[in-house]
Amino acid sequence: MKVAIVHDWLVNFAGADRVVDQMMRVFPDAVIYTLVYRPEAFPGHFRKYDVRTTYIQKIPMAAHLYKNMLSLMPRAFESLDLTEYDLVISSSSSCSKGVITRPDALHICYCHTPVRYVWSHYHEYLSNASWLKRRIMPGIIHRIRLWDFAAAQRVDLFLANSRNTAQRIRKYYRRTATVIYPGVHLDEKPAAETDDGYYLMVGRFVAYKRFDLGIEACTRSGRKLIVAGGGDLEAELKKKAGGTVTFIPSPDDERIRELYRHARALIFPGDEDFGIVPVEAQSCGCPVLAYGRGGACETILDGESGILFREQSVESVLEAMDTLEEKGVSMNRGEIRQSVQRFSEERFREEFRVFVERAWRERNQPSPDRFPVPEGSEVIT
Repeated sequence: MKVAIVHDWLVNFAGADRVVDQMMRVFPDAVIYTLVYRPEAFPGHFRKYDVRTTYIQKIPMAAHLYKNMLSLMPRAFESLDLTEYDLVISSSSSCSKGVITRPDALHICYCHTPVRYVWSHYHEYLSNASWLKRRIMPGIIHRIRLWDFAAAQRVDLFLANSRNTAQRIRKYYRRTATVIYPGVHLDEKPAAETDDGYYLMVGRFVAYKRFDLGIEACTRSGRKLIVAGGGDLEAELKKKAGGTVTFIPSPDDERIRELYRHARALIFPGDEDFGIVPVEAQSCGCPVLAYGRGGACETILDGESGILFREQSVESVLEAMDTLEEKGVSMNRGEIRQSVQRFSEERFREEFRVFVERAWRERNQPSPDRFPVPEGSEVIT
């Protein structure tokens, strides 16, 4: 069985890229195909993998400007020649699921989300776009939307990273999906017994993660906040921040875990498909204040390991912080840590391996007797 793993792009070692890394632990001989690749942004062991890119890689600055090349992505992924592979696994939040496979090959898509800026969050992205993008986006997105639906029909089996994503797959692609939560690197150290009194936000500075809400809430209330990460909105967010807000640019994994261990709580106001950051925080014993929609509802126990607030507003964040400081949550930091052990990397690898092996057996060992076949007819498998 020759295996190919097709991923949208490899430019930062973020959540979806870490899922690909776990897939490679299950299929160490697989070849990775992707739109563009920045090896310097990945850990040493990842650079040993056989990674092959599309022709987009040859475009100057493609690894930095790839998000502006949406109209080129469908053709780029369809151009990949995967005829030598028996099993193709696409890891998709964009266009990688649109690859063309052999008729007898098995294509399993691990879907992180149907394309956010095409489907569920289209109007949000449009309203935050520049005037030029607002002029040209509707026409481009309409064509991409038609292609994306057609591409989803090429997939044999869908996996989803959460029930939230599975619902989106059913809504936009009219396909069913099996949920296998992604593996998260859980902290191995004991949780701290007390916190150091600061709130924490972690991640990429992009609009839908709503860092602005936590920054404004802590600035307004005078609470100490540490913001760890980086991205396009950094300058804009710093303008909103008061004297109690500290930025830590692009800390490494160990530094982030240390911040989790001693934070009063993580603030997570975005609407995420799954959301690895809240799970990482809880694995360090840190409670989470999160917007009660999307994947956070599947990983945070409201009132026990964190607090889910109802609106994406500064007032809701402030109310959640007040509730935490007045009433706390029912779990102590050690119990919060234990509550997310079900999201371990080991569990993901085992569930993923079992699903793929079962799908492979059923694909290659069909049971024609399940269906009545007219006498004299030939069963083609």
